[in-house]
Amino acid sequence: MPHSHHSHSGQFCRHALGSLEEVVLEAIKQRFEVYGLTEHVPRYRLQDLYPEERELSLDDLSKQFLSFLDEAHRLKEVYAPQITLLVGLETEYIIDDDLNHLKNLLKDNERRIDYIVGSVHHVSTIPIDFDRITYEKALANFPSEEGVYVLGNDQMERFLSTYLDAQHQLIRQFQPEIVGHLDLCRLYTPSLDLRQYPIAWGKLIRNIEEATRYGALLKLMLPPLIQEKAGRFALSDDSHGPQTVGQYYLDVADYLVHVGITELWYLDRSLEPNHNGRYISPRRIEGDWRLHAFWKHREGERRGITLQ
Repeated sequence: MPHSHHSHSGQFCRHALGSLEEVVLEAIKQRFEVYGLTEHVPRYRLQDLYPEERELSLDDLSKQFLSFLDEAHRLKEVYAPQITLLVGLETEYIIDDDLNHLKNLLKDNERRIDYIVGSVHHVSTIPIDFDRITYEKALANFPSEEGVYVLGNDQMERFLSTYLDAQHQLIRQFQPEIVGHLDLCRLYTPSLDLRQYPIAWGKLIRNIEEATRYGALLKLMLPPLIQEKAGRFALSDDSHGPQTVGQYYLDVADYLVHVGITELWYLDRSLEPNHNGRYISPRRIEGDWRLHAFWKHREGERRGITLQ
């Protein structure tokens, strides 16, 4: 304690800032004990590149990811006395062929990838977290049928269901150690009550139950439902450069206390392979996580007090 399982750097992600080493040094400065380095896997169609990547080729993206693995493992060794670095990846699932590429990528780099952050960022091939205009384009891909009401026919119901079905396919096929962005489909509609969409709600419950069944750790989203399904929580900052390492962690701590979460988990290296054949496993933080010196240090910073 403390831990983060999801991060990016400007060196290997065009919408982030800073080098990977700068991210690591900031994590050390903030007294993280375990920090996961998880750049996005390559995309395999030119139309799936983001505007800031337009000058890159598909081969460039593949080489960039392999360079990330090289640098991450170099840093893992260099800074081992100061921090435990885990080297992972964050998935992309735009079309079905992306999962075939992911399978091959994992096979080709079997001993260099400690774990997977399983995320979906697209619905019907359209990114839903790039900006609101693009999100609304994805939603408009599911036109409502005027004059007809059938359970599940609503535009939002079908949008949510498509997202959750893709997420389920990813979870079921790859069993990621960390399930990321469980409800990214609500990014631009944070007040949306998923329970008002019974088909989508059922699919969300299915996904959580599937992840819980094989022992995944889940990010802090929809805590009451995850607690009800005996899910296990892990902290992650999803930093996009050194400037966002540990961002909002004190707010998260306050939220955890507010909703009554007393048990947190993290990933740690293991002598035995897990269900995916990777040498990593979830571990529960012993004792009261709130008493760790990290939180006292962060609270001191918030109050302008320097603690040694």
